Amino acid sequence: MSEPTSPEAWIRCGFCLTLNRIQMARAKDRPKCGKCQRPILLDRPVKVDGEDFEKTVLQSQVPVLVDFYADWCGPCHMLAPHLDQIASEGVGSLLVVKLDSDRAPDLSQRFSIRGLPTVLLFQDGVEAGRVVGMDPAGIRALAEPALSPP
Repeated sequence: MSEPTSPEAWIRCGFCLTLNRIQMARAKDRPKCGKCQRPILLDRPVKVDGEDFEKTVLQSQVPVLVDFYADWCGPCHMLAPHLDQIASEGVGSLLVVKLDSDRAPDLSQRFSIRGLPTVLLFQDGVEAGRVVGMDPAGIRALAEPALSPP
């Protein structure tokens, strides 16, 4: 009988931009990039772009909270510490990512993003929930099931 495998996620290294497969059960051990050996920090939101979205978000084996934001958006900046906290609490069970909607207008259109910030929760590649606007309590409620141990 084979051992159960750990859920996986694909994360691009913030330093050398190499795509890395991460065993989420070991995410708290601070995985390193397979190419440059620098840490892949999952205790904070990870930036994704249009090129990474399919692999990092839709093919993830753990729930993914996606923050659609823009640099010019004041409420997006105010929401950032709340997302940092959720990412820190969710290491290994939830992936938190940030997507600059100005740099990925096709994804904003695909997911009907009409206002910023908009936070979507994806499970098994499907949108499972959404919160629009500066609503930390709503976002926490959206993420809570993934933060709780099974």
